[in-house]
Amino acid sequence: MAFSSAPGDVRLLWLLWILGLGFGWGSFSSRSQAHALKVPFRVKDVLPILPRQISWPVLNNLHSAVDLLPAFVGAVLPEGGSIGWKGACFFENEARFEFTNTSDEHGLLGGLLRLKTDAAHSWTCMDLYVFATPYRIMWDYYFTAREHTLEIKSWQEPAEMEYVKQHGISVFLMPSGMLGTFLSLLDVLPLFSNSGWGQKANLAFLNKHMGASFVRRSEPWRATVRAEDVHSGDFLALSKIRGRWGGFETLEKWVTGAFAGHTAVCLKDEMGNLWVGESGHENEKGEEIIAVVPWDEWWEMALEDNSNSHIALLPLHPDLRAKFNATAAWAYARSMSGKPYGYHNMIFSWIDTITNNYPPPLDANLVMSIMSMWTRLQPAYAANMWNEALNKRLGTEGLDLHDIIIETERRGMTFDQLLTIPEQDEWEYSDGKSTTCVAFILEMYKEAGIFGPIANSIQVTEFTIRDAYMLKIFENNGTRLPSWCNAEEEKLPFCQILGEYRMELPEYNTIEPYARMNENCPSLPPTYERPVSC
Repeated sequence: MAFSSAPGDVRLLWLLWILGLGFGWGSFSSRSQAHALKVPFRVKDVLPILPRQISWPVLNNLHSAVDLLPAFVGAVLPEGGSIGWKGACFFENEARFEFTNTSDEHGLLGGLLRLKTDAAHSWTCMDLYVFATPYRIMWDYYFTAREHTLEIKSWQEPAEMEYVKQHGISVFLMPSGMLGTFLSLLDVLPLFSNSGWGQKANLAFLNKHMGASFVRRSEPWRATVRAEDVHSGDFLALSKIRGRWGGFETLEKWVTGAFAGHTAVCLKDEMGNLWVGESGHENEKGEEIIAVVPWDEWWEMALEDNSNSHIALLPLHPDLRAKFNATAAWAYARSMSGKPYGYHNMIFSWIDTITNNYPPPLDANLVMSIMSMWTRLQPAYAANMWNEALNKRLGTEGLDLHDIIIETERRGMTFDQLLTIPEQDEWEYSDGKSTTCVAFILEMYKEAGIFGPIANSIQVTEFTIRDAYMLKIFENNGTRLPSWCNAEEEKLPFCQILGEYRMELPEYNTIEPYARMNENCPSLPPTYERPVSC
């Protein structure tokens, strides 16, 4: 899986991002400008003071969880003139940056960001901003039309001042303003709730942003799986729709276009016993590892999962099943057993292009800022998440994020270009080979002969879950599916073996494998259109 086993720090990260805990407020100048002509109020500005039965139905249609993402409006360079943009509250905004004559204890000049706001659409609105360098995050809000100042009295280190000289300070706007951002936060929190409320929130998000329909299935919602009808190499696609992992999977699905959030693979031993191989299996210590467990044990855990799991069995095509080298598959699975889930490369299967993998308003500028903040909050975890992988792309060792940025610039590259360099399956990390849930399965397929002569030309760590289930390697004749896998009225091209709602896998089983596939593919919602041979 790309993100669904990410630790709970992700939620803390976004909360800190919005609330600004641990980061300073900007100081305001006292030079006030004349108020622009404006209407007394807008409807959504005053809704919170109206009766709840009137205000909340309207507010719920005026915001979205996506509004929690700051929108990049530009970078302000010293002595580089000003930038201008239209805000959520103030329609005319301008910013410029200058170094001051005062210096800190290291002799580094301070800085002053001047931001002028004007032409507010009402008297009651305000704009919320985030200001970032790779070394810090700051935020401020403005509700008067005048010139405001944000002072930086000292730099984290000389490299930060040099970065600002060359690239400036990035300015991000919260597109829904203070009220909308707060309401969007309330919209996100239910995604992680293990309740009917949380499930409803996840279904609504996926319907709104991905067009998922969630048609209720006829009962029984659980199939009686006959192990003799399941074969080595059969693919398992899983989807959780509430609780901690349900919330993470919902966000993962949105950014990658996958209609499933986790995967596993079936294996049979020499005695005919059925097993499940999985990267992201939670052991008794709560660690996410690679493991091969008996089917009955795995199935029992799936049934006991209170996140309302949905599971589909995707049988391999009979021609490929005949070629599947189970001995090689087992050897690979055993060589990976006990290794940690592939945190090192989990984001790189998603980022293939400079601009066309980020759902708006997300972009590479915001990604770098989030990485920077996470590095400050959790340096060891950040190193595990991306530092090693970025070093691999540069051919370096041991550089932290800020050194990586400096080295990238020295080579004449941009950070967003660095993120798009394809992951290589042979890369060894500090704890060995790193595979997400889907990369683990596809690497097993390579070892077992599924990709034939092009196996060495495919980097499976570049595949998302969507990329995997779109491969034209699965059963394409519904009459050969086991009789127990679907109710007659479901008419799915695969076997759904668990779940209240009908699982959707758009473009399932449609793309023939080819060399270097998925190394340069866009993935923009809501259509996630994929060019041929990307």
